[in-house]
Amino acid sequence: MVKDFETKFTGWAFIVAALLLWGGWALSSHHVGEYFVASDFTAIGENVWYWIWMYRFHIFGWVTMAISMFAFVSITAKKPYRVLILPGAGMVIVGTFTIAIAAAYYYNYGAWGVGQIAGKSAEEIELFMNDILYTNQYVTCFVRFGRIFSGVGLVLLGAGLVKWNIVAKWLGWFTILLGLAAVGVIISIPDNFEIYKPLFHVKVIWLVAMGVMLLKQGVNLKEEKS
Repeated sequence: MVKDFETKFTGWAFIVAALLLWGGWALSSHHVGEYFVASDFTAIGENVWYWIWMYRFHIFGWVTMAISMFAFVSITAKKPYRVLILPGAGMVIVGTFTIAIAAAYYYNYGAWGVGQIAGKSAEEIELFMNDILYTNQYVTCFVRFGRIFSGVGLVLLGAGLVKWNIVAKWLGWFTILLGLAAVGVIISIPDNFEIYKPLFHVKVIWLVAMGVMLLKQGVNLKEEKS
C-alpha cells in the first residue's frame, strides 16, 4: 500500500469536497427546485447574502470534487490501472463541472431575481418568470447530463478499483453501485430533482469514504504480472 503526501492530499481533497458540498446545501436558507417560482426569490431575499455564500460553498464543493479526482488520477493513472481509472475519473470530472455550471445558473439567477422582482406587480412578476423559463429548461439538461456523465464515470472508476484492489473491495463496489443508480434514475425518471436528492447525499458519503480510506490505508499500486 502506498501512503504518502500524495495520498494524504487526495484524501483531504475528497473530504473537503464533501464538507463544502453538503455543508453549503444543508446550511442554505432556501433550496430552489428544478424551476424557479416567484416564492423562491422572496425566500432568498430574506437573507440574500447568507444564501449567496452558502451557494458559493456548495459550488466550490463541486470544484473541489473535481480537484480530488484529478489528484486521484495523478497517483493511479499508470499501467495497467489507467485504462479504467483515467476514462472513469475523466467522465466524473466532466459530469462534475457540468453540474457545477448548472449550479452556477441557479446561484446567479437566484440572487439576480431578488432585485428584478422587487416592487413589481403580480403581472410583471409573471412576465419575468416566463422570460427565464426557457433558460431554466435548458439548464435542467445540464443537471441531467452531468449526472449521467458522472454515473458512467463512477461505474468505470469502480470497475478499476475492484479489478486491481486499489482501495478496499467494498468501496470499489460502492462506487459501481452509485454510478449505476445515478444513471438508472436519470434514464427511468429523467426530470425530477426530488428523486435524485437521496443520491446526492449518498455521493457525499462516497466522497467521505474515499477520503478516509486514502488517509488511513493509501492506495494499492502493486502491479500484476502478465
